[in-house]
Amino acid sequence: MKTFIAGLILYISLSGCGYNAISTVEIAALTEGVTPQSAMISETERLNQWFAQRFEQQLQQSPMTMTQLGRRDKYDEIDDLSEAAEIARLQWQAATVTDLKKSFNYGALSRDAKTSYDIWIYQYESAKAMATYRRHEYVFTQMHGAHTRLPNFMINFHNVVDEADMIAYTQRIAGVSRAIEQLLIRAKLSAHEGIRPPDFAYKGVIKQSKKLLFGQPFSDNSAVDSPLWADVTKKISALLAAGKIDSMEAKSLKSAAKKSLIDNFQPAYSDLIAWMESDIANASDGANGASALPSGDAYYNASLLHKTTLPISANAIHQLGLKEVARLRQEMNRTKSTVAFDGDLQSFFHFIKSDPEFFYANTDKGRESYLRDSRGYLNAINNKLPEFFGLLPEADLVVKRVEAFREQDGAAQHYFPGTPDGSRPGVYYVHLSDMMSMPKNEMESVAYHEGNPGHHMQISIAQELDNVPEFRTQVFFTSYVEGWALYAELLAKEMGAYQNPYTDFGRLVAEMWRAIRLVVDTGIHSRGWTEERAIRYFQNNSPIADGQIKSEVRRYFVWPGQATAYKIGMLKILELRKKAQTELGEDFDIRRFHDVVLGGGSLPLPVLEKAVINWLDDIKHSSTPTL
Repeated sequence: MKTFIAGLILYISLSGCGYNAISTVEIAALTEGVTPQSAMISETERLNQWFAQRFEQQLQQSPMTMTQLGRRDKYDEIDDLSEAAEIARLQWQAATVTDLKKSFNYGALSRDAKTSYDIWIYQYESAKAMATYRRHEYVFTQMHGAHTRLPNFMINFHNVVDEADMIAYTQRIAGVSRAIEQLLIRAKLSAHEGIRPPDFAYKGVIKQSKKLLFGQPFSDNSAVDSPLWADVTKKISALLAAGKIDSMEAKSLKSAAKKSLIDNFQPAYSDLIAWMESDIANASDGANGASALPSGDAYYNASLLHKTTLPISANAIHQLGLKEVARLRQEMNRTKSTVAFDGDLQSFFHFIKSDPEFFYANTDKGRESYLRDSRGYLNAINNKLPEFFGLLPEADLVVKRVEAFREQDGAAQHYFPGTPDGSRPGVYYVHLSDMMSMPKNEMESVAYHEGNPGHHMQISIAQELDNVPEFRTQVFFTSYVEGWALYAELLAKEMGAYQNPYTDFGRLVAEMWRAIRLVVDTGIHSRGWTEERAIRYFQNNSPIADGQIKSEVRRYFVWPGQATAYKIGMLKILELRKKAQTELGEDFDIRRFHDVVLGGGSLPLPVLEKAVINWLDDIKHSSTPTL
């Protein structure tokens, strides 16, 4: 998944406001060794008010996040994406943590308030640890970057319901251009320090950026519209059809948007393309991992902690991956025997990835069939959800093809969340330019991962929570979010999915994929693996299409550590579930367990473990002894 656009948003600082300390009466009560219920409620309520104020400060400094959440504050602005803004954000976070520790008595808080307190501090400490390596993060790559995310934001998140919204859209075009210029400066700063992504990342960014400048209004002779111009004309036409504007106003709006695209957007992207075309000669034509960067080993270790939220070494992750790959190969062999395939596992892989029965036609009809069948799997699993969950999402989910300007052969499917109020649904996006990279037997597990009971369910439930501070409904920890989605693939089997042994094999392929990531990501970034070696390991242990494998391996090169979070998170959730089943025996309720895991929003894995242990303690202490 990323991918979640919130990972792009950067906040600027606001000066922290002081908050009164705990009252004299409450201090007296605490010094007597007893925390009165009234004191606990008072301190918790006060803390929640503090969180509400601080989160609002953050939101007001991020117009894009507010738009993402369905708000219209600063609807004509784009975030400041400069390095100075990122530094200021960290300074603001530091000030809030100082104020938090000074102003509240941790022991007087409710259990859930302590969790909120811990998460707020954890976010700062994690950001602080990564700040040292700020310029190690690749700004523009073929997998992620503002060059595609900003246009996608305009097309899919900036809703136009009246003339003022369209005027704001045009003003935001200039903001997008300014943001690209800021990020280009950051990319140059990194390059000056010898930190560049591989040359294939340059090529991908150049190709994607040129697609955004292809067509009207950048070429008067073109028969097609560029992506943003097509969006502009679509949104203005909708206003005209709805009677919100007249033809003269429509003409004026189109003229203003066209001028901003030509005067602002085109120069910013042309500068980006020109620099990348000139600097690509300095990039490595053979991909290198993080260890090849200045302070690369330390950066990679920090990235692993940041993504997994656990203090686990690269070597430990590598060994865990090897163990999981071996286990999953045994399960795959059992499935091979079930379908009575005559041949070894590698031959079965070849059969799965080459036989026409496992692929849709590489046509528009075939692509629509993929989307239709994915919706069918999701509709069927939705009927089973109440048997396994007490908490259920209210938000709708749609399944759609990725926009042409950012679509890539074999790239991973992903999810974008909707708004907390449900006005915009969550979206499961699929890359369908190469149907041979989208096998039928894997699509069922992918649908559960991206939709229900995976990302859509978890993120929607988190956004809809009303019993935690709002900041917790929007926080994102990769190991939790991706770990849950991978766990959801397995859970779907318990819910009655994968009736065909080949689709169940597809589930095993998906889990193997994530196990391979543990081996390959650490191999690339801590053991000096080449791209060729990483691809070969993938091919030897999975039937994943070669196009997907190449895309995946290149993803790991430009996104160190991120891919390890999936399996690490899944294994932690399974470990906690086994613990609960062992301790509760016949009293174990899968619905209650899932509600505990989902009911607090996204959590660092140590905090999730603490939440499950507290739940188990509550159950055991509330049990009535049998006489």
